[in-house]
Amino acid sequence: MVFIVKKNIRGKEYYYLRESRREGDKVKSICLGYLGKTQEEAEKKMKKMLKREKEEKKGEMKKTSFELKPKQISIDEMMNFCKRKGFVFLSGEIYGGLAGFWDFGFLGVELKNNLKREWWKYHVQEREDITGIDGSIITHPKIWEASGHVDNFVDVAVICKKCKNKFKVDESELKDAVCDKCGGELENKGKFIPMFATQVGPIEEDSLRAYLRPETAQLIFADFKQILDTSRLKLPFGIAQQGKSFRNEIAPRNFLFRSREFEQMEIEYFIHPKKKDDCPYEIPNLKVLVYSAEAQLEKKEPEKMSLHDALKKGIIKLSWHAYWLATELNWFFELGANPNNFRIRQHLPDERSHYSTDTWDIEYKFPFGWKELQGIADRGIYDLSQHEKYSNKELRIFDEETKEKILPAVVCEPSLGVERAFLVFLFDSFFENKKGEIILKLPPKLAPVKAAIFPLVKKDEKLVELSKKVLEDLKKEWNVMYDASGSVGRRYARNDEIGTPYCITIDRESIENNDVTIRDRDTTKQIRVKIKDLKETFRKLLNGEIEFEKAGKLIK
Repeated sequence: MVFIVKKNIRGKEYYYLRESRREGDKVKSICLGYLGKTQEEAEKKMKKMLKREKEEKKGEMKKTSFELKPKQISIDEMMNFCKRKGFVFLSGEIYGGLAGFWDFGFLGVELKNNLKREWWKYHVQEREDITGIDGSIITHPKIWEASGHVDNFVDVAVICKKCKNKFKVDESELKDAVCDKCGGELENKGKFIPMFATQVGPIEEDSLRAYLRPETAQLIFADFKQILDTSRLKLPFGIAQQGKSFRNEIAPRNFLFRSREFEQMEIEYFIHPKKKDDCPYEIPNLKVLVYSAEAQLEKKEPEKMSLHDALKKGIIKLSWHAYWLATELNWFFELGANPNNFRIRQHLPDERSHYSTDTWDIEYKFPFGWKELQGIADRGIYDLSQHEKYSNKELRIFDEETKEKILPAVVCEPSLGVERAFLVFLFDSFFENKKGEIILKLPPKLAPVKAAIFPLVKKDEKLVELSKKVLEDLKKEWNVMYDASGSVGRRYARNDEIGTPYCITIDRESIENNDVTIRDRDTTKQIRVKIKDLKETFRKLLNGEIEFEKAGKLIK
């Protein structure tokens, strides 16, 4: 039995989905997930979660009459697909390009913006404990001295004497390092700071040496007091930021996975330093592959378990970490990512930063292996204390409860690369039909083009006129496109390949009955909807508030 419960946490109302399960003679109540801050929002999310859980129990994706199967492709094949369809291409390619820099085309920029918009909505707009900033890309160089990037963010450039592979290694690993491709002997090419340097000021002798930021986090710490003084936040709270970062990688590789210019979506979550394991939020009963440090050291396989159990067994040390791991995984899953391609991996003791008690990575199964997608680390008071020291400015705050001045600790730093999330949704959406045609099953909220509008006959002036009228009406809210080139079947296939979830066709019946045909990408089923109801129906379809077959009159 599942039901919605309302909880009051520190004066604010939150809704959760709970389930009662009988275990022997006892009935156990389990939290399945967070549903939002209103009853209406909770009921909508409950329907989605129950539907997803039902599909997962069957061990398969949603069955449709239009048979589709996932298509496995390499990272190079994905790169070629993105170039061919207008998602992403090498920057400055007409001049030979510049390794590690990518430009996003007319589809890529829409998908990227949709990703960032959904992340911001989920993490900032829908919460009352997180606010946001947009910090400068170039900032005072002292910030990077305080953070340790200038002195400690140093790598050694190496080149394989045998295969000429170029990469970087930590100085401490140089003695025993070999080529990661062929195992050959390495040549030391010297140390370097992987930050892009620049000069601030037009006259060289009077200019200031500065850096393009290698991460977004430090501006949050440097601006901490300003943000707190103006936002009226109280512990625990988070500060979020999206924006560009730059790292002068020796060998950018795997398309968007490792590049020199990239975007981050990041949160620094602050708590009272003496309340490190006092998470007031319920932790969803989410199951995922858990790769503990112990399992890695003993060469064991990851184990699928609930985050509750991982916390209870002491594998995950902090309840805050279990909460944020569940929160971040749910963001991907609610948007349609495949849970079977995710796992969490605990950092080994020698991987963790000296100030961290526990660090976890959310990893994704890319074509080139399990790789980090998002980090969940506790940074303690390290960053704020460093900025206090270097700036000689007090960053401590007065705690009303304990009546003392404290330096808040960062218990979690959910940090996600936009481009890596971009790849996740492309790979998870890559399907093909029986004809071998690509169907990009992007979630409607993320799809670059929400609908394509067709006149059935492109030379019929009345059909074209009505199609353009529908187009202009929908364009006021969504990115939709007009397509009159080729047969209707060819137009369907072209839009399926770029992830357009719905195609709207205007035919002679549309003139007579004031309605249109909407075709669903994933099932090829079609419904008729009155033009006067089209906008509201389309909104409900995109938001997942109504099933396609119930959104209009089904055409059989």
